Amino acid sequence: MMGALSSRENQQDGKINRIMVIIAMQAEAQPLIDCLGLTEQSSVFSGPLPAKCFSGLVDGCNVDVVVNGQDPKFGNDSVGTVCAALTTYEGLKTLSPDLLINAGTAGGFRRKGAEIGDIFLSTECKNHDRRIAIPSFTEWATGAYECVSTANMQKELGFKCGIVTTGNSLDHEPKDDELMLENDASVKDMEAAAIASTAALFETPFFAVKSVTDIVDGNVPTHEEFLENLSAAARSLQEAIPRIISFVVQKSSAKDL
Repeated sequence: MMGALSSRENQQDGKINRIMVIIAMQAEAQPLIDCLGLTEQSSVFSGPLPAKCFSGLVDGCNVDVVVNGQDPKFGNDSVGTVCAALTTYEGLKTLSPDLLINAGTAGGFRRKGAEIGDIFLSTECKNHDRRIAIPSFTEWATGAYECVSTANMQKELGFKCGIVTTGNSLDHEPKDDELMLENDASVKDMEAAAIASTAALFETPFFAVKSVTDIVDGNVPTHEEFLENLSAAARSLQEAIPRIISFVVQKSSAKDL
């Protein structure tokens, strides 16, 4: 806790001293944790939250990889928007990072040029399964949370970029397809918009990094393609995130990404 506070207090020059990377599934996170040589921290989060935190110094920057953890009742990874928002809130409150990154897997849209294994950086995060047919709720339901610009990063590291659309189901129904098209989405996930909305509450700069496991507008069933490519996508994140961190720590502030 004290380390997190000192990071915020010492950020007088706007330099990024602490990065929090939130990841939904342990299988997505473990290759990155091992690659960065991070150590699990005990008693970081108060109360019953099952989230785990793995921390260490990377290129002189404090890096915390936070994973949602396992559901205490069902024993599976805690995925989806509720778990993502809870973990993000506790992480931002406790660790007080200067930059928040959501790393994870996602479905990609062929119509947007996505291919298996591609890395996408988010420009904006929207929802596609909050359908509230009341005019005053329409914009809130979609969300449309802008992410910190990563234009320089995209150019230097060669990653693709686009809008992330979020829903609580791995599969997608015709109405989801309609709304994802309206959202102009490049990739589809189960947490980014929830994390973006929580980051907005804390006014913490945020963007998402998504590795494509399946093609949403393709012919292979989503769950089959996801499971087949999960390990490879996790390795892609393992390669991408250290490059991103190295890029970030060279910048004077999040405005230069």
